[in-house]
Amino acid sequence: MKTLHIYVIVILITLVACGGGDNTTTATNPATWSNPNPSTPEPAPEITPVAENSAWTPVIETIDGYEMVLVPPGCFMMGSTYGRRDELPEHQICFDKAFWIDRTEITNAQYGSDGAWTGANKPRTNLLWTEARDFCIGRGGRLPSEAEWEYAAAGPSDWVYPWGNTFFADRLLFDKNWFGQPVDVGKYPNGASWVGALDMAGNVWEFTRSIYKPYPYDPTDGREDMNDETSRRVFRSGVYSYIDYGVANSIRFWVRPQDSRDWFIGFRCVKDA
Repeated sequence: MKTLHIYVIVILITLVACGGGDNTTTATNPATWSNPNPSTPEPAPEITPVAENSAWTPVIETIDGYEMVLVPPGCFMMGSTYGRRDELPEHQICFDKAFWIDRTEITNAQYGSDGAWTGANKPRTNLLWTEARDFCIGRGGRLPSEAEWEYAAAGPSDWVYPWGNTFFADRLLFDKNWFGQPVDVGKYPNGASWVGALDMAGNVWEFTRSIYKPYPYDPTDGREDMNDETSRRVFRSGVYSYIDYGVANSIRFWVRPQDSRDWFIGFRCVKDA
């Protein structure tokens, strides 16, 4: 999907890695890009897996009107040894292909109607899991699995929070500094994750497509069945800090799809690269 987008991005990344260009990593707009030989394009090189967060520079692209960030292939340790029991055991998950994830939570304006809170740039909440699922499918994408979500937040360096391992209250909206409702998306740019995704801690929780099952995470055991509309689904992001590490990347809770119309849960989408 989006072959032109990823074609240009990976060429730029390869040039930067080889010292053959400037440090620009934002993809070229395909509307202004011209292939000199469209009938015989050169094969697009693959993105090299990253081993640590600092090895990646965020790549931001507008795809079909939605700002998305590129998540490169790599491995990370999913779960934690310091959190709740359902975050154990900590285990390695690897991605052999890159994918895109929305830079922010889907807003009221993007969804086309207000949720629990009015305002064009407020995160869209108060919707069922099935409605979030269908919205992402309608864009040609999907809800992120909880593995994709956590990797985009923590990265191969296994950060506790999207920005690192030390908590900073000024990098997110959570229950200790808010006034009873979420803020517009993207209000905390210094809380961005290693890939440039915003609000992955705080503001509102976010649906994933994964069924709530014990770890280790196994995408082949039925937990990624998108047609199951009754099993409990995981939501991520952390808003409340009533337990230690309550806004950490690894925190996970669940809702039932049929009764999950909550004011505090929003979502974002992913697409294959």
